[in-house]
Amino acid sequence: MAAKCQILVMASGNGSNFQAVVDAVASGAIPNATICRLVVNRGKAYATTRADNNGIPWEYFNLISHGFQEKGEKDAERLQEARDKYDAALADKVLASEPRPQLIVLAGWMYIFGEKFLDPVSAAGIKVINLHPALPGRYDGAHAIERAFADFQAGKLENNRTGIMVHNVIKQVDQGEAIMTREVECLPGDDLEKLTERIHAHEHELLVEATAKVVGEILAKKQ
Repeated sequence: MAAKCQILVMASGNGSNFQAVVDAVASGAIPNATICRLVVNRGKAYATTRADNNGIPWEYFNLISHGFQEKGEKDAERLQEARDKYDAALADKVLASEPRPQLIVLAGWMYIFGEKFLDPVSAAGIKVINLHPALPGRYDGAHAIERAFADFQAGKLENNRTGIMVHNVIKQVDQGEAIMTREVECLPGDDLEKLTERIHAHEHELLVEATAKVVGEILAKKQ
């Protein structure tokens, strides 16, 4: 029997993108893959209920709750030190897990990784990919949809189009090489809610397609 690609998913909230990956693995839309674990960094993330419903083990691991950072900490040096320790500890968890994942999918993971996570994970040959609601080189970081909509209203959005991408994760936020992209047109009469809904409608499909592509590439290298 052919080996399956082990996928670890990280999510922070509702987990609808996580569910899309779960369903796609089950249906064969992401072939030759299995989801070995879910990691969440918010205690009330509904993604954990989705994991329970699908028999997928999960773990809650939080920067503050697990003692890496004091609540309300303002000192920049201490904040960075806390993040570095958290990143290193989470990388250790990933590398020690059985089975060890070959791919990490960030599906609504609201935390930016630094080198203390990315370097050891990359050195172990584990790919990390992320879904971001903007096109390459546009609206990196938070509030991407809101910023695109503001430009649309101001007549500054090129071709009246924004979009989504799945990209490789590197230290520079949302600047890793794009794996797949999809344009989404801003229409006359759009408000922020309508545009957000249209973008979200495409996210699940693109994340599944891109994950399937990466899984295929990972398994092809093993042959």
